[in-house]
Amino acid sequence: MPQIFDNIEKHLLSALTEAMGLSERADFCVGYFNLRRWKQISPLVDKWTGGEGHCCRLLVGMQQMPLDQLKQALSPLKGEQEIDQAAAIRLKHNLAREFREQLTVGVPTRIYRLG
Repeated sequence: MPQIFDNIEKHLLSALTEAMGLSERADFCVGYFNLRRWKQISPLVDKWTGGEGHCCRLLVGMQQMPLDQLKQALSPLKGEQEIDQAAAIRLKHNLAREFREQLTVGVPTRIYRLG
């Protein structure tokens, strides 16, 4: 049964540690992911052999990434939203900046996608 963790009355880390210690794989769907906190569960994931059925899969958020916005805007099958070259460049820079921040200092942004 799905559970909701508010980290006030019900703490996610303790439940994850217990469940992942008994598991061979994990599938997560989250609305937000803080890369700096990955180190708290990475030792549990590192014990798994990897590959199909022995890994951790993480699906993060539903908000459209700058890269996806750019692809949509530059697609030959134009949707409702078209952008000019300046807007495309801004989206590319935003994407690079968010990724750079995530990798260098782990500063949380609104959007993370691993994969």
